[in-house]
Amino acid sequence: MKYQLITVTTNHDDSELVSCAMFDAGAQGVSVIDREDFADLIKSDVVWDYVDEAVLRAGEEVKVSTVVAEDDDAFLPALHKRLAEMAEHGVRYGEINSSYIDEADWANEWKKYYKPIVTSSVTVVPTWIRYDAAEGERIMRLDPGMAFGTGEHATTRMCLELMGDVGGKSVIDVGCGSGILGIAAAICGARSVYMCDVDAQAVEAAQRNAALNGVECTVEQADLLKGNEKADLVFANITADVLMRLAPDVGNHMEQGGRLILSGIIADRLDEVAECYAKCGFKTVNSMACDDWRALMLIK
Repeated sequence: MKYQLITVTTNHDDSELVSCAMFDAGAQGVSVIDREDFADLIKSDVVWDYVDEAVLRAGEEVKVSTVVAEDDDAFLPALHKRLAEMAEHGVRYGEINSSYIDEADWANEWKKYYKPIVTSSVTVVPTWIRYDAAEGERIMRLDPGMAFGTGEHATTRMCLELMGDVGGKSVIDVGCGSGILGIAAAICGARSVYMCDVDAQAVEAAQRNAALNGVECTVEQADLLKGNEKADLVFANITADVLMRLAPDVGNHMEQGGRLILSGIIADRLDEVAECYAKCGFKTVNSMACDDWRALMLIK
């Protein structure tokens, strides 16, 4: 099976926003090849099974890539439109290239650029990386698959930092991707975990990763707003537009006094999202910023 490989050249400062533009246009995952990030990783204590040192010889140019179906004629026009809108607010980017790639080639290519995510709750380690855990460090092994991209690390990391104590609590992860948030909650003692995503590939990845970590989670291909599930904590790490669509109804899926963690919000849309949820009766009790991304913790 072939895919379209779409690559946008940009710079270190704007790479996260270009990633966001890809997600807004319909991407299910992105890969960011950034010499600066890669150099930091080489200096760390992480041991990789394979490293492409050609990345270190690359210039300052950053490449943000995604794959879409071979017959997807809507993605590129949507991406051009979103990037043009962002350019009006100062986002810089260069060439937008399109080529074709076999599924097997892409599946191996993105593995070279992943690294562990260390947070106060769990450390997420891709399955192909050798990692020595510190005493008491809770480890999640992850095979992201093509449903989860390196560009989402900042948004995911903030969710994990905001998660707090979930021992004995029920958790929902909306738009679960590879299942990282729901599985982290299960590892940290959640009573029950429900994960859903509209993408079948993401559901398969989340189910596979839950089994890999030996935790019990319910994972479905579904839209939360059409279900009846309720939880003490709800994660929604998606995009600003989808988060605002959830705002009027997500409270129906929260137990009394429950918490809602929103992430995937680019900085220039934070106020818009916060105002939307305030109008729906939510109160912001905590927030985080990482690079150009923002996350909120709310209660209703």
